[in-house]
Amino acid sequence: MAYRKLGVDNKHRRSMLANLTKDLIMNESIKTTETRAKEVRKFFDKMVTYAKEGSLISRRKILAFLQNDNDATKKVFEIAEKQKERHGGYTQILKLTERRGDDALIVILRVMEN
Repeated sequence: MAYRKLGVDNKHRRSMLANLTKDLIMNESIKTTETRAKEVRKFFDKMVTYAKEGSLISRRKILAFLQNDNDATKKVFEIAEKQKERHGGYTQILKLTERRGDDALIVILRVMEN
């Protein structure tokens, strides 16, 4: 699977993406750069797909990725219940503006509502 390096090493990237995914799950909306949002979207979609399966293995995979955060895991299952009719595309990216200094595009990544 191809991925963006995001200018950091592997451990930092994995931790950063897990934390952004947790924030998206808990708040249902985050404000970040476009490249990070596109990466987080992949992981969030995977978490919701696992939650829709509903098996013990799926729950353990979600817990492992979300660094054993039980509250976030419960919330993923709640989001998956709302999204059971949808077959992917659980998030929406809204473009805002360019960040001053490095001109990185700032976006809002949010969970789609059914």
